Amino acid sequence: SKYMGNRTYKIAVIQLNLNDKPENNLKKCLSWVKEAAKKGAEVVSLPELYSSHYFCQSEEPDNFALAEPLYSTSFKAFSALSKELGVVIIVPFFEKRMAGIYHNSAYILDTDGSEAGLYRKMHIPDDPHFYEKFYFTPGDLGFKSNQTKKGNIGVLICWDQWFPEAARLTALKGAEILFYPTAIGWHPKEKEQYGENQYGAWMNVIKGHAVANGVYVAAANRVGLEKYLPNTDGIEFWGASFIAGPQGEILAQASHDKEELLMAEVDLDLQENVRQNWPFFRDRRIDAFGDITKRAIDQ
Repeated sequence: SKYMGNRTYKIAVIQLNLNDKPENNLKKCLSWVKEAAKKGAEVVSLPELYSSHYFCQSEEPDNFALAEPLYSTSFKAFSALSKELGVVIIVPFFEKRMAGIYHNSAYILDTDGSEAGLYRKMHIPDDPHFYEKFYFTPGDLGFKSNQTKKGNIGVLICWDQWFPEAARLTALKGAEILFYPTAIGWHPKEKEQYGENQYGAWMNVIKGHAVANGVYVAAANRVGLEKYLPNTDGIEFWGASFIAGPQGEILAQASHDKEELLMAEVDLDLQENVRQNWPFFRDRRIDAFGDITKRAIDQ
């Protein structure tokens, strides 16, 4: 294990408006990660698909040009930065694996700039103006905990956040914290009627994963209205990025509409204490869970 055995470490999520070109988003993100490190962050996460506007609002083959091969622009820039700053950086990006195979992915970069892990989004949504199935092949690397010099880091991406199985398997692999780089927002026409419940459900399900698994969770969302298609209202990304502790307690919470840097401390002694006193892992009936891998259970 690379892990140095620190019992506490500081984590950060960066909430940004990313409705811009890749070169501008890259500059912006590099400077925010530097700021986070200056304030003492040791593990920093950017939002989902950091490098461009959220292009999945339409099904448009030209958008594949935004994808990049492994170990190119994003990797080089952030690998150099993680080494310079001595921090772990989670960099979610649009991966071109080969012609016709693209993933919604994230690098986990260690403090020396090396790759501690790669995650490919497993659950791909297909909702109005979140047409991700057109672009992304489902991940094939599974769920994993990535050992870094700061801690054991789990990464899941956006739509993954609704699935307790994803959180459970990542936690069982040893992740102390689940990072959720995200692009979630309101359809402006629906906001008044459904907005509060939609936002509430999002926070509740992620906090539930924290409680059920005794892990820290951290969601890094975009912010701002992204409207680039004629005759549509766009998506109002609702920000509200947050970090919660192993009982779902909110440690840091962002606004709905501003760019922000959120920080909190992961305390492994507290986590262990919570798991000793609320021993959900001890009491799991793994002998009775076989059916979980079925699509539906016919009676």
